[in-house]
Amino acid sequence: MKSSTVPPPAPRQRRPAFDREKGVEIAKALFHARGYDAVSIADLTQALEINPPSLYAAYGSKLALFERTLRSYRSTDFLQIEKILRAGRPPAEALTDLMMAAARHYTRNRDKRGCMITEAVQADDEQACALAGELAREPREQIRNYIAAHAPKSEVDRITDYLLLNLRGLSAYARLGYSQKKLIDCSRTAGRALEGEFGEEG
Repeated sequence: MKSSTVPPPAPRQRRPAFDREKGVEIAKALFHARGYDAVSIADLTQALEINPPSLYAAYGSKLALFERTLRSYRSTDFLQIEKILRAGRPPAEALTDLMMAAARHYTRNRDKRGCMITEAVQADDEQACALAGELAREPREQIRNYIAAHAPKSEVDRITDYLLLNLRGLSAYARLGYSQKKLIDCSRTAGRALEGEFGEEG
């Protein structure tokens, strides 16, 4: 009588190592679409296909992961202000183009509308709000410095506030679902006021 041999168990396939950078991109899309406050740990672990201990091991905390997503957005997805506000352009024209570029940028992806950093500044979580505010400082200064190079000193703060108000409004209205065309038309209208500020003809 032949003795039957039991085949050895199949080797267990090891799960691929978790890709932290890919995880940042997935989380960035989630935070951009919903905002920091509306994204839970459960949402993140489901999207990243890991458990909570693995998430904390990889990133430290939800806030730390959010910071990484904001920095990634700032370096790869943010409006290229310096390319638009370059030297030699009429300032009203350049600033109007900045608003129009923002209108296009904030509506280019149906699932990620608006500016992630601008919207994060309004987070209920104080730490998340502070992180976004810190990352928003440099672009604000870029805009202010450009305006300061072209406007009377007494008018710099007022014109800067006008620009920032319009950019923030474009982000907010993009998130509300306004069309790209409407936001571009609003940007052109806002730009006409700048022509008067800088003495340019439309």
